[in-house]
Amino acid sequence: MSQLDTLDIIVLGAIFVGTTAYFSKGKYWGVTKDPYANAFANTNGLRAGKTRNLLEKMEESGKNCIILYGSQTGTAEDYASRLAKEGKSRFGLETMVADLEDYDYDNLDSIPSDKVVVFVLATYGEGEPTDNAVDFYEFITGDDVAFSQGADPPLANLNYVAFGLGNNTYEHYNSMVRNVNKALEKLGAHRIGDAGEGDDGAGTMEEDFLAWKDPMWAALAEKMGLEEREAVYEPIFGIVERDDITKDAPEVYLGEPNKMHLEGTAKGPFSVHNPYIAPIVESKELFSVKDRNCLHLEVDISGSNLTYQTGDHIAIWPTNAGEEVNLLVGILGLEDKKDTVINVKALEPTAKVPFPTPTTYDAIIRYHLEIGAPVSRQFLGTLAAFAPDEATKAEMTRLGSDKDYFQEKVSKNHYNIARTLSVVSGGQKWANIPFSAFIEGLTKLQPRYYSISSSSFVQPKKISITAVVENQLIPGRADPFRGVATNYLLALKQKQNGDPNPEPFGLSYELHGPRNKYDGIHVPVHVRHSNFKLPSDPAKPIIMIGPGTGVAPFRGFIQERAKQAESGEDVGRTLLFFGCRKRDEDFMYESEWEEYKKTLGDKFEMITAFSREGPKKVYVQHRLKERAQEVNELLEKKAYIYVCGDAANMAREVNTILAQIIAEQRGVPDTKGEEIVKNMRASNQYQEDVWS
Repeated sequence: MSQLDTLDIIVLGAIFVGTTAYFSKGKYWGVTKDPYANAFANTNGLRAGKTRNLLEKMEESGKNCIILYGSQTGTAEDYASRLAKEGKSRFGLETMVADLEDYDYDNLDSIPSDKVVVFVLATYGEGEPTDNAVDFYEFITGDDVAFSQGADPPLANLNYVAFGLGNNTYEHYNSMVRNVNKALEKLGAHRIGDAGEGDDGAGTMEEDFLAWKDPMWAALAEKMGLEEREAVYEPIFGIVERDDITKDAPEVYLGEPNKMHLEGTAKGPFSVHNPYIAPIVESKELFSVKDRNCLHLEVDISGSNLTYQTGDHIAIWPTNAGEEVNLLVGILGLEDKKDTVINVKALEPTAKVPFPTPTTYDAIIRYHLEIGAPVSRQFLGTLAAFAPDEATKAEMTRLGSDKDYFQEKVSKNHYNIARTLSVVSGGQKWANIPFSAFIEGLTKLQPRYYSISSSSFVQPKKISITAVVENQLIPGRADPFRGVATNYLLALKQKQNGDPNPEPFGLSYELHGPRNKYDGIHVPVHVRHSNFKLPSDPAKPIIMIGPGTGVAPFRGFIQERAKQAESGEDVGRTLLFFGCRKRDEDFMYESEWEEYKKTLGDKFEMITAFSREGPKKVYVQHRLKERAQEVNELLEKKAYIYVCGDAANMAREVNTILAQIIAEQRGVPDTKGEEIVKNMRASNQYQEDVWS
């Protein structure tokens, strides 16, 4: 053999390094798919290197039912977990919950008919799959889908169940579950029961889920020969209290999201699993009136590798208010134990602990659980067995089983879990509830997403946020319902502007973060990219409709167009329809619009609707109709139209009025106007960034 020269050695070394990096999936480069991975080292969950073969995973863990979820905000994941627990406790199914992105799908055809696959699929935005379901969706709906066995039809042995989470204010309502169901049937799979559909737009998601699951279980029991038994709570997670270490020990998580943050070595990529602790460099109130106030914040991302594009969203990772933490700790009788160090361990091989451990009761409740969310009727039924007395047990059982009674006593008051337990028991402590029930029954504390109100072209390293602080009076409830994230941001704003002890509306927050790591007005963030984008050609005309904080992304759009005009670019007609209550009360960025007008001249026009200044209420959709001729002319010139704000009312009415304008101005039937609007949506000429 001839001797290797230097070049040969370099080439071979490069091949070795590349191969190692490929098969280790980034292990040696400090890049893991899930920044939680190291924190989960003491649990039995799925880890890097474990199989991506669904059937192999089911067989090695003795499962006959796998529940796959596609989730963006955590609700679909929560429903999947609830189905798994119920299938196990009521029917003896050996269930497991799985994230769609953790597995491959080409061996779905190898799953035998004595097993069942459940799909719980949320639809995101305009009919899109959630981030973790993109690969699955593209695979299962693809024209060239190929499976491992080569049978015809390929999925003849597959028995499946399907539930979708959607919002009827969007055009492509529940399209994920509908399209996946259609694809599975086309491939020969057999659906058990009806494909359920939950509607967040109508506010009936929870009840839609509950109404769907009971007949589904009946159909599944008949198909698989299952016998129902009395449901008994069986914990998925074990809690072990530690007396050998204190909360100050360096290995104890006090709210840090992963090991890098615990050790102070956090680095990108920053994502939904790994936030960047960003400094807030400026904060102010845009308006403050008796029942509402609105914040403007500037978040500095220059110390990170985060980037954004105009029209994207920023995610804020909130902290639960101290008062709500204390209320739950108190009703559970954990006051003396809140700082006790605990290990949380999965008791079955496919479960994953949803936060790092060891940790404390306080850290879990403050940083990791959605304790402020409306409580689930099903969860109350589960907790009834642990009531402090028989009368309370009977009341909880009724709340869990009677939809109308639950609506009257709990739902309409927006009670969270702590308030519900306190009201039902008359203040008696619920000391018998296993803490594992809360880890299993409450969703993870989710990031809140806000439309970025700045242009990346103008300020690439600074993100603007515009947010109204949620503070809602509820008839019959003693205190207002207050938003988790916006009140947290208000506290940060108060502190930054000189208040040494900020407590907005009586709420206190751990503003310094775990181990004081957020000191100096910092907030955990990441960026979510959006399809809500300006046309690539600035000469294209645009029409923007954004009442209230719906104007946020349009501040970024107009900021960008003004900068382009200053740089000598040809900028097209730029119409902004903005609405609020009163000019002298909540007219956001009023002086800024005047400055943009000076720069853009007659290319920019703002059309306002002040709903409470006249004898009749006037909204942006009315102003849109008044400008019907110009709107139609711009659309005929291929203007882009953008809508941001409330989906249920404003956005839906704008859609209807736009179709009417086109029909009337072009002399075509209403149905033709509707078809044109639909085609505009399909071609991305009509874009929405809306919420319910």
